[in-house]
Amino acid sequence: EECQDTEKHGHRDPPDTDAMRLTPPPSTFAGAAARSLSAAALAALLSVSSITPSVPPAFGPAAAQAKELASGSGSRVNKDPISLLRLALPRVSKEARELQAGLEECQDNLARLNGQVASSALQKAKVAAGKSGAMLKSVPPAKAAEAQAALDTINAAMDEVGAKIAASRQGEALAATERALGAVTQLQEAMASGYAQPSPPKEFASLPYLKGRATVDLVLQPGKEHGQFDVEGKLYKQLEVKMVVDGYTSPITAGNFVDLVRRGFYNGMHIQRSDGFVVQTGDPSNELEGSGADAKKNGYVEGGKVRKIPLEVMVRGDKDPIYSATFDDDGRGGYAAAMPFNSYGALGMAREEYDPDSASSQWFWLLFDSDLTPAGKNLLDGRYACFGYTVDGARLLSDVKEGDIIASAKVSSGESNLVLPTAPALAVAAE
Repeated sequence: EECQDTEKHGHRDPPDTDAMRLTPPPSTFAGAAARSLSAAALAALLSVSSITPSVPPAFGPAAAQAKELASGSGSRVNKDPISLLRLALPRVSKEARELQAGLEECQDNLARLNGQVASSALQKAKVAAGKSGAMLKSVPPAKAAEAQAALDTINAAMDEVGAKIAASRQGEALAATERALGAVTQLQEAMASGYAQPSPPKEFASLPYLKGRATVDLVLQPGKEHGQFDVEGKLYKQLEVKMVVDGYTSPITAGNFVDLVRRGFYNGMHIQRSDGFVVQTGDPSNELEGSGADAKKNGYVEGGKVRKIPLEVMVRGDKDPIYSATFDDDGRGGYAAAMPFNSYGALGMAREEYDPDSASSQWFWLLFDSDLTPAGKNLLDGRYACFGYTVDGARLLSDVKEGDIIASAKVSSGESNLVLPTAPALAVAAE
C-alpha cells in the first residue's frame, strides 16, 4: 500500500487550480460528530468565511514515534512546537529520528516524574547516539564540525541525565534532557542544510517564497479598553512572542507572511478576532472602517489588486506540498500533516471557505485545545495551511482580545531565505 501510494502521489504535476475548486458541502450533516462542539467551534473560525467541517476518515499512515507525531492517528497529540518543527525538517537520517524519539520519550516521562521509564528511554537514545557515523554521513561537509559538536553535547548531556536520574534529581535530569534536545535540533538542522529545496510551481512565480525557515518577533500592546494583559494572574503592559515559520512545507504561505512582515504591513494593525479558539488579524479593510475604502480588498494590495496565494498543505512523508486542493480533494483525507495544527499558537492562513486560493494577508493563531481537536479528529489539517508555530510566549496569547494592537512585527532571522519574484514574473502577473 505504501508503494502504491508513492506511485500515485510521489511525482505529480501541480493540480489545475480551476479543476480543484472546493465543492460546497451540504448544508446539513448527518451524525452526532458533525453537531459536536469541535465542529461548531471550527465553523466559526474565520471572519473571511466560516469553515464547514467534515470529520476525516479514521485511516492514514501507521502511527509514528517521537511524541506521537501523526496528526491523524493515535491517542496522544504532540503539542510541543519545537518537536513538531524538528519532525518537519527534511533530509534527517533514521538514526537522528531514533535519537530524537528516545530523548523526547525521556523528557515526557521525567516531566511526569516517572524516572524508571525515563531511564529506559534514555538507553534507547544512547543506542541511537552510538550510530554517530551514520548520522554524520547525512551532514554536508560544510556542516560536519557543527554536527560533531552537537553530538558531543548530546552525549555529555545524556551522561548527566543518567546520573541525575540515578540520584533521584529529576528536575535537573529534565533540564539536561532539554539541553540534549537542543543539540538534536542543531544536528538535524545541519542535516537539513543539505536539502535542495525545489521552487514552487511555475504558475506561482509571481509570489515570494521562503527557502528553509525564518523567525518573526512580534510585540502586542493592549487596546484602549483592555488596560493590561492578565495571564494567569500576572499583569503585562505588552506581550512578546517568537514565531518560527516554515518554508520547507509551505514555502509560498511562509514567504508571503515574511514578505508582509518585512514591509511593516502588520505594524499598528489591530487584533480583529479573539474568541478563545483563535486570535486573528491581517485584514486591512477592518482598519479602515468608515473611510470609504473598498471592503472587498481585504488583503495585501499589489499593483492595484489583492495579492492572493494558493492553499498549500503537505502530507507527512511527501516531498512537495499539495497546491490549490485539500487532503480530501487529493484523496487522502485523514492523513497526517507534515505541519499539524497540534500546538497552542500554531500559525494558520485564513481563506474563504469555498475558494482554496483566496488567502492574502489574514492569518490566525490557533489556541489549540485537545478536547476540541483530538488526535484523529483534527478538522484543520489538510484544509488550511499551517505555516509555523509560536515557540516562545504562546500561552501569553490567552488574554489577547479584539482591539489589541500589533506594536511591531520583525523578521529577526532568516530574511535572507526569502526569494522575491523577478520583474518579468511580476509583469506577467499584472497582465
